[in-house]
Amino acid sequence: MAVNLLDFDLEGLTAFCSTLGEKRFRAVQLFRWIHQRGVADFDTMSDLAKSLRAKLASSAVVQGLPLISEHVSADGTIKWLFDVGQGNAVETVYIPEADRGTLCVSSQAGCAVGCRFCSTGHQGFSRNLGTGEITAQLWFAEHRLRARNAAAAGIGPVPRQIDNVVMMGMGEPLQNYNALVPALRTMLDDHGYGLSRRRVTVSTSGVVPMIDRLREDCPVALAVSLHAPDDALRDNLVPLNRKYPIDELLQACSRYLEKAPRDFITFEYCMLDGVNDSPEHARALLRLLQGRVACKLNLIPFNPFPASGLKRSPRERVQAFAQVLQDAGIVTTVRKTRGDDIDAACGQLAGEVQDRTQVQDRMARLRQVIPIAATAAGPLPSVAGSPP
Repeated sequence: MAVNLLDFDLEGLTAFCSTLGEKRFRAVQLFRWIHQRGVADFDTMSDLAKSLRAKLASSAVVQGLPLISEHVSADGTIKWLFDVGQGNAVETVYIPEADRGTLCVSSQAGCAVGCRFCSTGHQGFSRNLGTGEITAQLWFAEHRLRARNAAAAGIGPVPRQIDNVVMMGMGEPLQNYNALVPALRTMLDDHGYGLSRRRVTVSTSGVVPMIDRLREDCPVALAVSLHAPDDALRDNLVPLNRKYPIDELLQACSRYLEKAPRDFITFEYCMLDGVNDSPEHARALLRLLQGRVACKLNLIPFNPFPASGLKRSPRERVQAFAQVLQDAGIVTTVRKTRGDDIDAACGQLAGEVQDRTQVQDRMARLRQVIPIAATAAGPLPSVAGSPP
């Protein structure tokens, strides 16, 4: 069976080329053709020896993911749906901004964490993506955008289109660690996409042992899905908290900063009406974070979907929450919602997942803990546990 070269970072490709009797510089040339130029046809790789091209033609392929659909938002956001086999499909989102282009990449078909407010989690989990399936999302998007923009401008090659990669698509990246790290290394490699460690972000719901491993193996920017100021509430919003509670998570974040490319951790906080958005919650968050971890807060407007039973916090309450944090000196931003008209905004990615995890039963149990009616009735002291 032919080997898909998208499965390899440069070291892996070097090892593969060695099995063909080729030296490292040939692997570098090949890596550049694939990732810098987006070429999949070995015959087009003109500076490779014909003998190597023949070996590659008989033993390897550069195989991206089959594209199912493309949707373009009114704000320019693009969502691609890719077929990953066996009835599963994953979504990738490109977000254009004035000073950069950001790609939101998926790491799993579905997600096993089951966060209450996440559409992906409500679909359950099928399997991890391979390294090549993760890398293929960037490979496709970068070169698709280059070709499209060059054609639109009527010019030759255009500059790099994607400056920022965030592992914030479908799945929990750190639960697919062995496939994730080679993909990250390809993104960072100067012979590949040449992205800065500051411009590649792994978002996690808090897999503490893997945060420590990432610190040693490939420290990129880290974003942590916090969403609550105490264990009682976070247990119900982010079930992984029952295994790795907040105190352990914050200790891991503090250790991560020793080698992180940024001098802060980003904490993401999805604003849920009547659940975690009161001034009391904001003050509890201050008591939790101040003096423990250098951080900034990213408040995320909840993107509702029917199965969640949750509602978006009113804008005025989000601003009041942010003001409490800002007045105490914590850098706090409110994420601008992008692509919600094509279900491409944060928490909306769902794709198609052949669930193996009985997710509907788990979500039903969560709805009993945080009932639908309660979200419209104000804070829930029985689970929030945050004193005024």
